[in-house]
Amino acid sequence: MSNLSQWQPWWLIIPAAGFGQRMGADQPKQYLTLDSRSVLEVTLSRFIGLPGLQGAVLALAPDDALAPALLANFKDFPLHYAVGGATRSASVRAALRTVQQHCLNDQTLVLVHDAARPCVRRADIEALLTGAFAAKDGALLATPVRDTLKQANTYHTVQATVPRAGVYHALTPQAFACGLLAHALDFAEQTGCALTDDSSAIELLGKAPQLVLGHADNIKITHPDDLPLARLILQAQGQWHPAQAPLVG
Repeated sequence: MSNLSQWQPWWLIIPAAGFGQRMGADQPKQYLTLDSRSVLEVTLSRFIGLPGLQGAVLALAPDDALAPALLANFKDFPLHYAVGGATRSASVRAALRTVQQHCLNDQTLVLVHDAARPCVRRADIEALLTGAFAAKDGALLATPVRDTLKQANTYHTVQATVPRAGVYHALTPQAFACGLLAHALDFAEQTGCALTDDSSAIELLGKAPQLVLGHADNIKITHPDDLPLARLILQAQGQWHPAQAPLVG
């Protein structure tokens, strides 16, 4: 993109304090193996070399010593660690406090990205950064809903068909000014609102983040079937690093 050199400094936040119960694995999903690397290593690799990146903060479970050991030789940008909380929002807020210790400007942009989204395309990250720096209320990657949506009742029968016009899947990264996101997460906690993404907190303040079109292959590894799918996507993207031994899902 022609305006990469115009980007201001920004930070990356990766909440990684959850275990991922739906994977049914014996370890957090960010440490499962994709190719010769863990999911977390692949995710971090998608941000290497992006202009303006000052560092990344990983919010980890209190007893998690694996990430620092796994990433001990990571040299591509500064890594910092924060103790995550019981919810995703608490982990992001903890990481934000670490960012705020390193930059005094509340307007500094932060990108929040799921540790379990290793297939995000570099071009999509660049498009998000460009959109976020131009938007007043931040921005997020999203894709239009393609399938017909059904609203179910308590008996799991169809209650209604939901119109899909103008409906999007929210993806990550999502990008907001550091101070704005911190205020929004604090407000959501004070009002008792449960959040599933960071844009929801911004929306609670009456603001309207910009939707930036991304690609549907930016999947989140949530269920066991997602791991082999992520491997196929990495191969199709030309991002496959063959392992020395056969992979075990």
